[in-house]
Amino acid sequence: MSARSAWRDVPRLKVKHFAALAGDEVPQLADDILREIRREYPHLPLVLDDSGEPMALIGIRRALEGFVNKLAQSEDRPCAPPEVFQEFGRGEGLHGRSLDSLQAIYRLGVRLAWRRLAEIGQQVEIPPPAMYELAEAGFEYLDGLVDQSVRGYAEAAARQAGERLRLQRKLMELMLAEHRTDPAEALAERAARVGWTLPARVAVGVLLRPAREAVAPAVGQGVLLDMETEQPRMVVPEPDAAGRPELLRRAMTGWSGAIGPPVPLADAAKSLRWAEAAVRLMERGLLPAGEVLFCTEHTEALVLLQPEELIDDLARRCLAPLTHCGPAHGRRLAETLLAWLETRGGAPEVAARLGVHPQTVRYRLRQIRELWGDEVDDPDRRFELELVLRAQRLRGAVGG
Repeated sequence: MSARSAWRDVPRLKVKHFAALAGDEVPQLADDILREIRREYPHLPLVLDDSGEPMALIGIRRALEGFVNKLAQSEDRPCAPPEVFQEFGRGEGLHGRSLDSLQAIYRLGVRLAWRRLAEIGQQVEIPPPAMYELAEAGFEYLDGLVDQSVRGYAEAAARQAGERLRLQRKLMELMLAEHRTDPAEALAERAARVGWTLPARVAVGVLLRPAREAVAPAVGQGVLLDMETEQPRMVVPEPDAAGRPELLRRAMTGWSGAIGPPVPLADAAKSLRWAEAAVRLMERGLLPAGEVLFCTEHTEALVLLQPEELIDDLARRCLAPLTHCGPAHGRRLAETLLAWLETRGGAPEVAARLGVHPQTVRYRLRQIRELWGDEVDDPDRRFELELVLRAQRLRGAVGG
């Protein structure tokens, strides 16, 4: 209460008398308040301390004692005792309850305490303006109790969130590891600890951070997300469910990366491998960057660009006839050969695809016949040629 106030105008002896009477009432008043709280809230859990005394009774008593003692000893407004009320807030948070009922209990306690203090004020003949000011201080004191409980509640929530993330990472590590034996039992146990229902199929994503301190994407409930790795990973349950891809695309706005193909839960590591392969191609500029890609929409690139050494060796053998042609002419012949293989048509169809005159295509096809001979009629050889030329097109070495 401020230095110039109705309460401070009350003679000190009268204030001390008031505080002494109120202090004598504290033990019984605390019992009465707890009894009323238990009557109003019969389902309230009664936690005992090491000595077997209810923690709620200890908190009520300390709150009353703190308020009364400050009135008699200090000009400052009474401050809430932090420890017990922080513990009350932590308890609500750890048990998954909201603070609404706890705040209602506090208000009930203050109302009951105020009734008794008002009776003592009349008995000591404290002037009404001073009692009104005391009531105001009481409600500020209540705010302090609530603040302490909110702090404890927040600490418990943070601790629980941290523990859940730790358990979630353990679940993901087990799920994404290569296994020699069936991990179903261990997966079920870890999933149960975080309340995650094991799906039949999953898709695994690998993300690239848009910025160092980027906020985690809001991927929605059920999607496991590990932001602790340099490239965050996520596990999407039932990725083929209706609307799931669209929801993920919206949630991942501003992020880039890749989501592997849907696989049975036991094969999650395979989906991860494809997602990692797609991200590597994105970093090399061989797949579009700036968005989250679905591997199933880029199957050709992943199949043809992944076994790089094998495709390069096949290309050296299949395209050896072009080594004696100049770079520009060799590229034109390669483009013509790929268009011919893809269309399975004659010069007009190939010319339409390439945007050149049919006579030009006929000239190039004669040269292709001269370079490869009868090999271009062999089905296996045609398949190999189309394979390496498609791979080169994906790399930009051959135009499309």
